[in-house]
Amino acid sequence: MAHQLPSDVKLILASKSPRRRELLTEMGLTFEILTRDTDESCPASVHPRRAAELLSERKARAVAEIAPKNAIILASDTIVEVDGVAFGKPTDKEDAARMLSVLSGRHHNVHTGVCLMYGDQVLTGVDTTDVCFHALDCADIDWYISTGEPMDKAGAYGIQGLGGKLVSHINGHMDTVIGLPCELVKTLLEKLDLHA
Repeated sequence: MAHQLPSDVKLILASKSPRRRELLTEMGLTFEILTRDTDESCPASVHPRRAAELLSERKARAVAEIAPKNAIILASDTIVEVDGVAFGKPTDKEDAARMLSVLSGRHHNVHTGVCLMYGDQVLTGVDTTDVCFHALDCADIDWYISTGEPMDKAGAYGIQGLGGKLVSHINGHMDTVIGLPCELVKTLLEKLDLHA
């Protein structure tokens, strides 16, 4: 099982996200948190699904430079994609309103990339969930922005919070939309050679 790590191996979550912390705790894993500011920009020519994978690896590599030797680094990155265009975190309320207007009444993809690093081993993967929004009017969008919730979320919404009211249905994994696809994390952990 994924949560049965050797006692001498630490797991480090390279994220300040309380949502990722909760998901990892629910998986039964013991971990520490260590983060470093990293550049989260990616060229527009890179598909959002690939960008999520690249950015998760960038975050993992940054933390690996300052982490203890015998540690597994777990990093992830979530990108909302609409028609091939990446929606990151909104820059301000107007940007949040723009994003929510585009998402209104239609489907979009949420890609969450995961990277695990242990010594010289680097494993990455991406999980994608299709999300459909209810049709939103200006009052709906204004209300949601007034809660403050959209401002630090990719695509300007958090499905596990009040933003769940905006969502009609999903096809895929809820935890991918929240920011950490647990099944993918388990799969990658099981592939690591912890005796290398």
